[in-house]
Amino acid sequence: MKVLTRDSLPLGGFAGLIEHRLVTDSRLFGNRKSMNTFEGLGQFVYLADAKFNPLGETTMHPHKEIDVITVMLDGEVTHEGSLEHGKSLKAGETQVQRAGGEGFSHNEINPNKNQNRLLQIWALPEELGRPADYKHYTHSNLGVTHIYGGEASQDLTFDSSTHMHIVKLKTGETYQTNNETMVYVYQGEMQLVDDKETILATDGTLVRASAVSITATTHSECVVITHR
Repeated sequence: MKVLTRDSLPLGGFAGLIEHRLVTDSRLFGNRKSMNTFEGLGQFVYLADAKFNPLGETTMHPHKEIDVITVMLDGEVTHEGSLEHGKSLKAGETQVQRAGGEGFSHNEINPNKNQNRLLQIWALPEELGRPADYKHYTHSNLGVTHIYGGEASQDLTFDSSTHMHIVKLKTGETYQTNNETMVYVYQGEMQLVDDKETILATDGTLVRASAVSITATTHSECVVITHR
């Protein structure tokens, strides 16, 4: 397994947002790839663990031919833009914005006087020229919430061969993957086991493995990205 920790990386950001970038895939960033960050997996090309400053905002900016996934961990943001303008996103919720060939513009705003925390994840669409679209999910309090990937014949999630799940486990519970996997732990402590080694992963740890068993040693939460 390969391991990367958030706090080993420099703190960056833009506008009213500060962030640690853990994945900056060369297919998207080219020679702008951040030093020491991981490559992505499948269609997954970007991961940042971010916080908005009090009353901070990104300011309005465009995207095209990218799927933008925002996983809210603490606090909330108010969403402005060409998709679902005025919608709020609170801790325990995820929004997925598909830019497609049509594209969209958005501004995310922290309406509060405290910092918040979120994960920003990007994925490349497998088919270009799609219309822009939006999906919203509320995470299960425990268990697994599927937020991205699947067959084109269903509409619960945007279709992709790369899947993303929010996984919340009680102490002693286990989640298993059978494909190439990336796991980002954002709460608690988890034991990850593959056929070669065992590691403990805590808040801010990104792990890359071929297939892995994930067991919570405390009440824990992570995002699991697989490709098949």
